[in-house]
Amino acid sequence: MNDKTHTIESLLENYQPSQATIDIVRSTTIALLAGISGAGKGAIQEKLMETGDYIKFVSHTTRQPRENNGVMERDGVEYHFISLDTAAAMLQNGEFIEAKYYSGNIYGTTTVELQKAKESGKIALNDIEIQGISEYLTIAPSVKVIFILPPNHNVWLERLIARYEGEVDMDALRARLDTAKRELETVLGDSRFSFVINDDLGVTVQDTENAIKHGTHDDTNARAIAQEILDYLSSDDRDAVTAQLVADIANKS
Repeated sequence: MNDKTHTIESLLENYQPSQATIDIVRSTTIALLAGISGAGKGAIQEKLMETGDYIKFVSHTTRQPRENNGVMERDGVEYHFISLDTAAAMLQNGEFIEAKYYSGNIYGTTTVELQKAKESGKIALNDIEIQGISEYLTIAPSVKVIFILPPNHNVWLERLIARYEGEVDMDALRARLDTAKRELETVLGDSRFSFVINDDLGVTVQDTENAIKHGTHDDTNARAIAQEILDYLSSDDRDAVTAQLVADIANKS
């Protein structure tokens, strides 16, 4: 480990946002979308943005831009791409709301777009990993957090498998399942999350809007679906069931 990496890890371990950052988070209407991989957060976010009631706030990262489906990521669109030195300075100044070290890079969110949302009277919207949400809720319990779910575990697996567009990487798929298990174990015990099932996109967007703007969404059924998926992920025969489904889908194609 070099000195710069050690410094970054120390800053992250002891990180506290500045009072100015805390004040903006507490005074801005914020909605965070979360969900297991393949649940459809991106499509829902796009539909919400089309209403004109939201401003997407973009995360920062120290990793390099990537090419997705032949299109290179753009600074300020997919992420704000920053250097490690810039990230270290931002950590020292308390500019991040939350920040995490993942696979050798820093990922975090700041108040850059929150200020724009506050001034415009719109809702600040982002999709964010579970581990970053607790910091938001610690600062401002009023933050709306919506956890997106597929309608059942079979549909979910079919969506995940379709992402590979060919031969499925079983190790990578198992890693996604393990991550989803940890996420569901975390959120099912937390009443601050609202659960929404992503089956019909139009209905899903409306349910999400109701949860964000009015808090009127009844998520009893969605919580039951979340538990059903968690039961599958926790079962002893999970990997065998998954392998069989992968084989069945391959035979159909």
